[in-house]
Amino acid sequence: MPRRPAAIQASISDQGIPGEYTQPPDVDRTELKRALSTAIDQIDRNLDEYYDRFPEPSSENLVYSPTDNTDGWTTSFWTGLCWLAYEVTGDARYRRAAETQLETFERRLESGEVKTHDLGFLYTLSAVAGHRLTGNDRYRSAAITAADYLTDRFWEAPGLIQAWGDHEASEDFWERGRMIVDSMMNLPLLFWASEATGDPTYASIAETHARTNGQHIIRPDGSTFHTFKCDVVTGAPIGGETAQGYEANSCWSRGQTWAIYGYALAGDYTDEDEYVEIAAKLANYYLSKLENDHVPRWDFDAPPDQDIRDSSAAAISVCGLHELARQLPFADDRTRCYRNAALSTLESLATDYSTKDTESTGLLTDGAYDPSDGDYDECCIWGDYFYVEGLVRATQQWTQYW
Repeated sequence: MPRRPAAIQASISDQGIPGEYTQPPDVDRTELKRALSTAIDQIDRNLDEYYDRFPEPSSENLVYSPTDNTDGWTTSFWTGLCWLAYEVTGDARYRRAAETQLETFERRLESGEVKTHDLGFLYTLSAVAGHRLTGNDRYRSAAITAADYLTDRFWEAPGLIQAWGDHEASEDFWERGRMIVDSMMNLPLLFWASEATGDPTYASIAETHARTNGQHIIRPDGSTFHTFKCDVVTGAPIGGETAQGYEANSCWSRGQTWAIYGYALAGDYTDEDEYVEIAAKLANYYLSKLENDHVPRWDFDAPPDQDIRDSSAAAISVCGLHELARQLPFADDRTRCYRNAALSTLESLATDYSTKDTESTGLLTDGAYDPSDGDYDECCIWGDYFYVEGLVRATQQWTQYW
């Protein structure tokens, strides 16, 4: 049994899984295959519009405007959708589109527009996926360069990767030492970089951040802060805050799902049971708070008059729960429960949240980018990506990009 870091071990609980997930859901795999086919058809319809450009993060009236790959954190989700479509269909059109888009990711590295913790999102689903699928060393090189930029954001004293702002710029001083729960999904880039180069430094930074995240962002009950700040000189904790949740002490559902998936992936890369147990604790809290249709409210602690759903959080949870089930022993009762929960959620998304038979250019309705800023009830490009990844996981053999 791998040794558990003591600081994280203390946060693990035996919180149970809701009983409804102990029995297999009545999910028709044929319908899920049909939903995947419908999603691929939509990707195909969008291919010319977004061939070398990208959908905006969130739609307007369920239609994405096109944007260039010069800033932001979401462009790779469209490239990831093109790679998935290529894998599912074998149609070279999708590969050509993804490779054309990859040229913009290479230019972005050259331009220096990479001062963000979201390099894992940006370069895992574009360059790492591209290298896995094609073997092209240009994509390997781009992904390693992105990993180098990500390690530059690491603060040694608190042991974390800074989220927002330029960590060297005086005007961004307030952001120094701030980590956010989303960062757990950026760590696979670093784990992959260590495997690709043989340099353990990348993985060491990723594990250190994961431990610090476990100490400060994860609460004792299994809920999460959105952001948490530490002193970069002494490493001392300062406190938790939110930017997209309801309030500092609430639980933003999308952040919870980022953490579930991120820790399950950390367990995969490190073979450490500790990270898998953390993912399970986070998953149990998430499942205990779900609505009847398996799609969460945007924040579990928001007041009743802010009853806003987030289908993108549900889509992320499908992939995180499936990966968590994959990491647990087959005989573990939780394995079946997490897989059941993933399938129930996926069926709900395909049945009740699909844009099928509409004029939308997205795949899922009721995505909530940032309700605190009035941005909800739309398609979100990351929700579309994780929805399709979830459908692929449920219906096909797939080697993940993360």
